[in-house]
Amino acid sequence: MSQPVPLFDTYKTFESLTRHNLDAELPAVLATLDRFPNPTEAVAGYSVVKLFLKSYAANQATFNSYRTHVERLLLWCLLVRRKPILHLRRQDAEDFLEFCLNPPENWVGPGTKSRFLRIGGRKKADSDTFEVNPEWRPFNYTVDKATRKLADENNSGMPEIQGYQMSQTTIAQVFTVCGSFYQFCIDEDYTDANPFRAVKQKSRYKQSVVSQVTSRSLTQLQWEFVIETAEQLADQEPELHERTLFILATLFSMYLRVSDLTGRDNWRPTMGSFKKAGDNWWFHVVGKGNKAAKVSVRDSYLPYLVRYRTSLGLTDLPYPGEQTPLLSSLDGRAGLSDRRIRELIQQVFDIACERMIEEGLQQDCDALRAASLHWLRHTSATLDAPFRDMKDLQADLRHESLSTTQDSYYDSLDDQRANSIKGIPIKGR
Repeated sequence: MSQPVPLFDTYKTFESLTRHNLDAELPAVLATLDRFPNPTEAVAGYSVVKLFLKSYAANQATFNSYRTHVERLLLWCLLVRRKPILHLRRQDAEDFLEFCLNPPENWVGPGTKSRFLRIGGRKKADSDTFEVNPEWRPFNYTVDKATRKLADENNSGMPEIQGYQMSQTTIAQVFTVCGSFYQFCIDEDYTDANPFRAVKQKSRYKQSVVSQVTSRSLTQLQWEFVIETAEQLADQEPELHERTLFILATLFSMYLRVSDLTGRDNWRPTMGSFKKAGDNWWFHVVGKGNKAAKVSVRDSYLPYLVRYRTSLGLTDLPYPGEQTPLLSSLDGRAGLSDRRIRELIQQVFDIACERMIEEGLQQDCDALRAASLHWLRHTSATLDAPFRDMKDLQADLRHESLSTTQDSYYDSLDDQRANSIKGIPIKGR
């Protein structure tokens, strides 16, 4: 067998697996493991990887990330190195990293595919069976949003992708996850060596991919077109678009993530999330890692808040303890999904793009096609950085490290720094 196939299913399915036996595994997985020759110790390798993933199964996002990298490693051991995963040494680790940087074509596919396909009736039943999805691949590439939208608008096919490229962030994750796996195995007495610890993280493997860093923020001109478009839509059809304008202004003004508007399992935003202290308004959120925080509310945002609340028949500004949902569907159901919020923002981007083309700004429209909802956070921070103290911006962005804020938004001030010294003479001051 040379074609890689998935060994672990979704987070929900994985939760149902037992730790120390294979009683609950999908028959398709067991059949795959049985096809590997005995020297690879496929079942033993699979079992210890499962135990490792079980130790990280409390968090779905962490599980998904760790599953991706350690599953690739296990498949590489079985299909390429043909060696038990617990027998790797430093050279094996280096070879695996080389493999990840340049995987063969049959290991790479477009987009993320389902791992297994359900065979059964329209409704799920205990009698359903599952088979491996032949389109699944361990590595995926994506076509950038601008290219996809342009192809869709022109009814043309997607351009041919020029190979898979691993980002610097992903390379760092490979080190972290694979190193953690072997440390787990050492702690549990499955092995006495961590082959990834011997590979220096600042080696050529970390530096072999130069990320193509692209700006994830709109220009001032693009942003003006976007906000003006939302305002025009709200003026023309307030019953449909006042909410969209509010969402756009709220995301931009307070550097919010979409989850700050949709809420989390243990928290939902309400109008009472806006709280006044003295002369200042704050928006209280529960962010990533279930960390409570408050974000500064700028004065220029308040008219958008008033406008939206007026359209709902509410008082101009929230009152203490108000439980009115921050967002609702048009039929009055509390809350909006992140997918719906993204659709509303994308609609504004598309119409703004059309306006740009009408005014002869084709290049600005082309750049806007690549934009996503999360760009609003970066746009606002980038435009605000020259006017805000770095620590204040860090607090409102909720970055744990000041260096993250500095590296992301203050390097853009290099031209300003360079210009400040250009005219200063060495002599004769």
